[in-house]
Amino acid sequence: MSVPLLRIEHLEVRYGDLIGVSDVSFEVPEGRVVALLGSNGGGKTTVLNAVAGLIPAHSGTIAFRGEEICGESAFAIVRKGLALSPEGWRLFVQQSVENNLRLGATPLHDKARTASLLERVYEIFPILKERRNQRAGTMSGGERQMLAVGRALMSDPKLLMLDEPSLGLAPAVVESMYETFGRLHREGLTILLAEQSIELALEVSDFATVLQVGKSVLSGTAAALAEDPQVQKAYLGTG
Repeated sequence: MSVPLLRIEHLEVRYGDLIGVSDVSFEVPEGRVVALLGSNGGGKTTVLNAVAGLIPAHSGTIAFRGEEICGESAFAIVRKGLALSPEGWRLFVQQSVENNLRLGATPLHDKARTASLLERVYEIFPILKERRNQRAGTMSGGERQMLAVGRALMSDPKLLMLDEPSLGLAPAVVESMYETFGRLHREGLTILLAEQSIELALEVSDFATVLQVGKSVLSGTAAALAEDPQVQKAYLGTG
């Protein structure tokens, strides 16, 4: 059996005495889109931040390409091929669009690749090329989301993690963003997607895991979970 690109087993994350997630396990096969689903406060962002090395795991394992990465710095983890487009974007709002993108290339071993990666991002998001000299803080929400994803792509990841990419965006912008995610997937990028919009996420994913109060409670193919009575009743308003 092939080793999954990412494997998380019994992950527990604490914030002091508070438990962010208590028991999360799932896998992300290479070349697939995996959705991490659940209500607000269920632990989705905590899981992604732990994988990205932004917060420490209290216990459990996080393995990327079979290598344990718990305890490594966020910078080292990006260099291994994981990139996070965070909820709320976390942009350098006083910096230009292009400077934000170039900062995303900082972990690259070969800095000579920055120019070609920048052109690729501009080809994926033409509006960013048009606005490349504009301050990031003056952009619309949809444009900031594009910039956050573009910045993550500048490290040329093997696994792109997206935290709530539809949050607060107009439906037309969400549709455009998800078309872009579909394109990236078709080009071979593996995607781990955390979404409150369960129906939207299940439409674009191959597999999914449902979190409830910090625990993974259901995992399977996206198609199977879309038909699961528990998921339909709790998240889709049917069943």
